[in-house]
Amino acid sequence: MNNVERTVDLFLSGSICTQAILTVFGEAYGLDLETAGKLARPFGGGMGHLGRTCGAVTGAVIVLGLALDHQDEGRARKDSFARVQELFQQFEALHGTTDCRSLLGADISTDEGWQKAREQKLFGKVCPAYVRDAAMALEKLLEAHADKRSEK
Repeated sequence: MNNVERTVDLFLSGSICTQAILTVFGEAYGLDLETAGKLARPFGGGMGHLGRTCGAVTGAVIVLGLALDHQDEGRARKDSFARVQELFQQFEALHGTTDCRSLLGADISTDEGWQKAREQKLFGKVCPAYVRDAAMALEKLLEAHADKRSEK
């Protein structure tokens, strides 16, 4: 099973989207399961169920911060910012937005929106695709970064 499949499987097994991304992809950077879970916990549902940036995308951003590490902090920031922009562009090209509220079609920061998402099983119906696509975009960005480093 590859990292993308592992991430979706972990999500479907009960992890929130951010935890699934950070747990699977964080392993390569020394992030243990428990720490990944704790770090990712508040980001689900678009930042603590506020419906903002999709937690799968947020998890991918955190992994990029771990992966794009350089001796020069300025270079690390510049590289990280560029990759985050690529991540958002790739995700938005597929889904039109990175906004959890829009992706779900429900504002889960409200009782009505939360109830709608639960009743319509939106987390199980639509979120696996978002988790998969964020993981795929992340994997491509990490591979490109690894290829770039190996050229040096």
